[in-house]
Amino acid sequence: MTIEVRPATRFEDVRTMVGPKRPDANVCWCLSYRIGSRENLQLQGLERGEFVKGLVDQDPPPGVLAYDGDEVVGWAAVHPRADTTFARSRTIPHVDNLDVWSVWCVRVRPGHRGKGISHVLLRGAVDFARSKGAPAVEGYPVDNQGHKVDLTMAYVGTRSLFEAAGFVKVADTGSVLSGFPRVLMRLAV
Repeated sequence: MTIEVRPATRFEDVRTMVGPKRPDANVCWCLSYRIGSRENLQLQGLERGEFVKGLVDQDPPPGVLAYDGDEVVGWAAVHPRADTTFARSRTIPHVDNLDVWSVWCVRVRPGHRGKGISHVLLRGAVDFARSKGAPAVEGYPVDNQGHKVDLTMAYVGTRSLFEAAGFVKVADTGSVLSGFPRVLMRLAV
């Protein structure tokens, strides 16, 4: 198996990874940290997908996709922190004024999990941010200390996933997800 990570410039593939089974459903579309809560709540049904389609057409696109051949098997949201809600977060601290990029969602399709794709995705997200001039990349994973994380909340990643990619913990946060504290991890690129 050879996994290739590419910028998320194909809307159909982004929809496969983060869109709903029913096009009119109000699922996340990986917008919860990308746009403010007011705008996120106002976007309903098909509008959510149209909004994401607009993001895919921008430079930089909203993330990266992992492919096994021609099949999309993974997604990682990565973008400048300044363009996300982390820029204004009261629970995820700023450690300095560096124009960091954030990785806030790492997702692998069912049937492809347990094969190391999340590790490849995270490295691909870092490489993408580096190619766009990011001085550093941050993530805000749970510090689950080896305990199982509820699958619906595993999208933020685990501390060990980020450590395996060379990230180091630089701060605690005030955020807790699925009963686990989130930590701020950073990698200079």
